[in-house]
Amino acid sequence: MTDSDWGDWLPRAVDAADPDTVALWYLGCNGFAIKGRDGTVLWIDPYVGTGDPPRTVRMIPVPFDPADVDSADAVLATHEHTDHVHGPSQAPILAATDADFIAPDDSIAIAREEEWTDEWDVDEGAFTEVTEGDEVRIGEFTVHVVETQDGDATHPVGYVIEHAAGTLFHAGDSKPSDSFSDLAERFDIDLGILAFGSVGAVPDKETGEPVRTKWYSDENQIAAAANDLELDRLVPTHWDMWKGLTADPTALHEHVRSFENPNQLEIVEIGDRIDL
Repeated sequence: MTDSDWGDWLPRAVDAADPDTVALWYLGCNGFAIKGRDGTVLWIDPYVGTGDPPRTVRMIPVPFDPADVDSADAVLATHEHTDHVHGPSQAPILAATDADFIAPDDSIAIAREEEWTDEWDVDEGAFTEVTEGDEVRIGEFTVHVVETQDGDATHPVGYVIEHAAGTLFHAGDSKPSDSFSDLAERFDIDLGILAFGSVGAVPDKETGEPVRTKWYSDENQIAAAANDLELDRLVPTHWDMWKGLTADPTALHEHVRSFENPNQLEIVEIGDRIDL
């Protein structure tokens, strides 16, 4: 059971939206709901858990209850970490909407370990395993599964999502990758979603002692990644989530200004809507 701090207004906003192009709602952490003008709805890395206090402590509201989600054609996961693959956050969406769960092998393995098919009445056929190089058509969207670089994950991927109105890229928790320049040659990416955070102290799982921790790109890394991808718009994420690792995304204005790309730095807070 998830208790939403905001009631059901966010799922209702997604339901009611009639975008001219593609609308995106930032769910906090690294999650997004994405709706196309023809009504196709994707959820990427939605997470409403509170972490594992005192090691990981959620610093932002829980914006919705997954049981309130009525519109979903697919739920996509970028990698196997709990804040990207989480039964209580995602399985109720699948069970209520018959959406597909699209994810790499290690992410689907977590869903099976958590027994989504038993605990939440998710059909086994909902699991769609993807890997780098795959292409999946979901309604009005074409999703390309691409290589990323996240040394903390066992099998991370990113998603380049093409639509008649434009192209967006969700990189998961990737740091700069040699693949990004190749993606810039293959795709004209209008909006890129990249994880950003500070270096902080996180308690060790076993001892509880604080350990210097860096899970996401710092200012220089995210600026370099955005430039390699030749982004028109950069949307930094994940900076809001964990106690001790939060960061100020407005500082990125000074880091990206010396690069040719991105053309625009777009700061979003949890619950915000942006459009392609």
